[in-house]
Amino acid sequence: MDGLMSGLTVILIMLILFIIVLIFIYWNMSRKAKKEAEEEEKITSGTTTKIATQYTRKSINKFMQFDKIEDNMIVQDNGQRYLMVIECEGVNYDLMSQVEKTAVEAGFVQFLNTLRYPIQLYIQTRTVNIGESIQNYKNKLATTKKELDSKQQEYNRMLKSENYNEKQAEIIRRELLRMKNLYEYGQDVIDDIQKTSSNRNVLRKHYYIVVPYYAAEIGTDLLNEEEKKSMIFSELYTRCQALIRTLFACEVKCKILNSNDLVELLYVAYNRDESEIYSVEKALQAGYNELYSTAPDVLDKQMRAIDKQIETNAIQLAKETIDEARLEKERKIKKKEEHFEELVKQMAEALLKENEKYVGKDVTEKAIEKIKKTEEGGKKDEQKTKKRTRRTSKTE
Repeated sequence: MDGLMSGLTVILIMLILFIIVLIFIYWNMSRKAKKEAEEEEKITSGTTTKIATQYTRKSINKFMQFDKIEDNMIVQDNGQRYLMVIECEGVNYDLMSQVEKTAVEAGFVQFLNTLRYPIQLYIQTRTVNIGESIQNYKNKLATTKKELDSKQQEYNRMLKSENYNEKQAEIIRRELLRMKNLYEYGQDVIDDIQKTSSNRNVLRKHYYIVVPYYAAEIGTDLLNEEEKKSMIFSELYTRCQALIRTLFACEVKCKILNSNDLVELLYVAYNRDESEIYSVEKALQAGYNELYSTAPDVLDKQMRAIDKQIETNAIQLAKETIDEARLEKERKIKKKEEHFEELVKQMAEALLKENEKYVGKDVTEKAIEKIKKTEEGGKKDEQKTKKRTRRTSKTE
């Protein structure tokens, strides 16, 4: 029995040790599996981070289809393409007579036939800002109200003083009635506009012609940048003026947009919703482009100021010298005009003396004597005229 108990005890101990070993192995394997899972997670997150860092932020200007606006032109493709825009007013074709419609169609055909380069027709729909118009009306109405109150007080003072006649009172009453009707009419107009525009937007279409010009069309590399820009501007301006003249036959009024107009055009094109609330004028007044600014170097600023002063003084000096030279020429011209007859006679005498050997001495002397007599007669007539003028002035 003791031997059996000892054997069972040994077996039990061995089983316990075996279970402990199995538990240790399971724990060790679990720990390794957990560590491998964490390492895989780290690797995965590290890969994700690397992929995410590949996406870099770019400037918003790279998404724009233009580089800048300069000299009433839109610059594209790093100065390789330039655009000038013409704004056109639409015509009400449906309300025209048949003769007018035929004339418009003929003018449009002429416009198409004159095209020797590509153009783009662009239509932009904008919301009309009625708020500013309503505010202007309110300001004018407030002025009318002040005038009405002032006139009413004047009329009341006149009635209290009793120093008036019936005609004066009738004139002021009519003026008061006119101003009162005007004020009430203006108030009704403002109320009607506010009611009609409260639930809907008032839209207006703007029509544009975009005229391009490529720097490669210049055909030479001998010009510097300023000369190229000047030539491109001249070519574009000539093209636009030609289009405006041909469209005038269609009774379409056109104008070339300046730089500010181009800014507004692009601002509305890229900010459809915001432009209705926050216009480009408000943005400029708010100084949005002055939010981040750095002051220039003091010496550079002083140098620019001196250069500007030199340029101003040089222009003023050039203008003064031109005026002086012009005045001197005008004086010489006036002097010659005053002594015109005398100079003619002097030149005639000089010509006679030069050609004395061909004309003859006697003929030359007689001719000179006649010229001198004519000169003396002219002086006498001039003196008589002066005396008559003096007598007339004294009589007056």
